[in-house]
Amino acid sequence: MKIEVADSHRKEMLIAQLSAAGANGFEEEKNLLKAFISNEDYNESESKEIIEKNGLKYSISVIEERNWNTEWEANFKPVQVGNFCIIRAAFHEANNSIKHDIIITPKMSFGTGHHATTHMMLQAMEGLDFNNKAVFDFGTGTGILSILAEKSGARHITAIDNDEWSIINAIENFNSNRCHKILLSNDKEMSENELFDIILANINRNIILQNLQSIKQHLALNGVVLLSGLLTGDEALVIEESKKHGLALKQKTEMSGWICLLMVSG
Repeated sequence: MKIEVADSHRKEMLIAQLSAAGANGFEEEKNLLKAFISNEDYNESESKEIIEKNGLKYSISVIEERNWNTEWEANFKPVQVGNFCIIRAAFHEANNSIKHDIIITPKMSFGTGHHATTHMMLQAMEGLDFNNKAVFDFGTGTGILSILAEKSGARHITAIDNDEWSIINAIENFNSNRCHKILLSNDKEMSENELFDIILANINRNIILQNLQSIKQHLALNGVVLLSGLLTGDEALVIEESKKHGLALKQKTEMSGWICLLMVSG
């Protein structure tokens, strides 16, 4: 799906809205936003309503599966978060001055570190103590957050995603980073009986709201929840609903119209 839109903030809003409608990959150009949606997830009426209520022109085309690694390599640049971590592809030169070096091969899944939500999650993770902690990564995408959690000392990580591209991509990235403490499954809900010290959820508002009760139920005593995939306009509703489930806001960061919320048991 190609959408004619130049304003960066409107692009960000469309990404959030179309993600909730099933889109699982995006590519931004100067005056264009490309949204990729698998055939089984495509809802024509819902997608059409989102775009038309924004008064935008669009076109739809069907593409065959191909080597997305080749497509991304031409434009993929390393992402650095201070001296804490760097996200790079295998063909980039290593930077030994950075604490955590993460190698990924991005396909049609979220989490290259370029998007504001992923970048804020990485920044917030620097301030958390992962040593010997149990971690849950809700909607792992490329697997970056799980990889960083293991490199930061987590005892073990449970990661889920219900997108097949993400599962394939995450496995590849876990192997590239020699990760051995991550249990990955194709799922859309927290079905584990275990309690987790840290829960990471970089998804979208609707899925977060639908799963707040489950998130709280799976949170260990004194545990923390890191939420993103949220627009600034989502803040009040998410905080209000979180309070109903015993979660209180401890810290908020904002970038390019997006927010990242650090929640604790209230």
